[in-house]
Amino acid sequence: MSKEYEEMNVEKWVNLEDVAVHLSLSQDTVRTWIKEGKLPFYKAGKRYKFKISEVDEWVRTGKIKE
Repeated sequence: MSKEYEEMNVEKWVNLEDVAVHLSLSQDTVRTWIKEGKLPFYKAGKRYKFKISEVDEWVRTGKIKE
């Protein structure tokens, strides 16, 4: 597999602000959903990190319910 091909398929990590914009939510709502276990996330030190594909999958499968 070529290096260019691998780089095209590597998903970038996004931060809380990016997820809020992606889902058209406030950052406070995203923080609440994290605390309630409604969003898949990872911690990098004190920061939350997300993969948009995982967040989208949770939305598609109905795992996010208000």
